[in-house]
Amino acid sequence: MTSSSRAMAGLWRGWGRLLARRPGAAQALTAGALMAVGDVVAQQLVEQRGLSGHQGPRTLRMAAIGCGFVGPVVGGWYRVLDWLVPGATKVVAVKKMVLDQGVFAPSFLGCFLAVTGVVNGLSVEENWAKIQQDYVDALLTNYCIWPPVQVANFYFVPLQHRLAIVQCVAIVWNCYLSWKANRM
Repeated sequence: MTSSSRAMAGLWRGWGRLLARRPGAAQALTAGALMAVGDVVAQQLVEQRGLSGHQGPRTLRMAAIGCGFVGPVVGGWYRVLDWLVPGATKVVAVKKMVLDQGVFAPSFLGCFLAVTGVVNGLSVEENWAKIQQDYVDALLTNYCIWPPVQVANFYFVPLQHRLAIVQCVAIVWNCYLSWKANRM
């Protein structure tokens, strides 16, 4: 085993211990890190800013939104969803997806865009205009990506790992959201 693979194995074990002891903290940190990765991908691959044009403060803001908003809210929602619709059958997974995409996603997306606008320093009027400009497109894009991912997530993945799995799949989604939320 190479030193880098030992280091990765150690990080994985440490994350597993943190997840077991403090699941909320682990989920918040995971969401923050993966929101930052999504922003880096958005800036480097989508916007093609290059390293000299990379906006570090923007990446830190997206990480903060992941840690302080996305991780806690989505992690809490998954716990509520498991309480509302207990079980692990295919039918239960579809019911959870319908609630997730029909109730949670529309409200979460609006809140995400509002939080991002506030963190980016937009005035109330600018923020409202940005939400009106971006919301429908972002919601329709959400419906193209997330229903099949969520059915698989709710059927195959244990509760404590759902946010991490979603956030890994969501690197592309986070890239899209970062680009959408930071496009002025």
